[in-house]
Amino acid sequence: MSTNYSPRLQAKYREEIVAALKEEFGYKSIMQVPKLQKIVLSQGLGAATADKKIVDYAIEELELITGQKAVGTVSKKDEAAFKLRKGMPIGAKVTLRGEKMYEFLDRLVTAALPRVRDFQGISAKGFDGRGNYNLGITEQIIFPEINIDKIKKIQGLDITFVTSANTDKEAKALLTKFGLPFTKEQ
Repeated sequence: MSTNYSPRLQAKYREEIVAALKEEFGYKSIMQVPKLQKIVLSQGLGAATADKKIVDYAIEELELITGQKAVGTVSKKDEAAFKLRKGMPIGAKVTLRGEKMYEFLDRLVTAALPRVRDFQGISAKGFDGRGNYNLGITEQIIFPEINIDKIKKIQGLDITFVTSANTDKEAKALLTKFGLPFTKEQ
């Protein structure tokens, strides 16, 4: 692999998106332009309290999807209602930054989201008020890296886009320019 490689969306950010956002929001410096800082994929696995293998499968699938090592998450406290003890494995997550983050975003927009049944776009209601966006996916099989014959159980996952934007409007403009297909409902 050559050292001068940069993912398509990273180059697009540098060459087009920065200038477009600077003009749209009237930033004085390019350092004010919001950036995508990281993307976190996570799965909460309630069934893992009964079967510990479920977490292993989830970690394996997240690694296939992202191309990066995933980690299991454990409960922080006892919760009798869910038959949960502190330290029990209850999920899996992976945090993407840099080139892997842009590569994943590219695959999400061009390959995975178009495979969702009856896809109308993603909801713009997932912003948290501080420029971050959460997207819930109901089936992990939309990712081309997942072999449908080898999965044990269809599970959803959450994708969190963490940006340096100060407002949801700026974050939405940034993510739209990256190609995330928001619905026109707002």
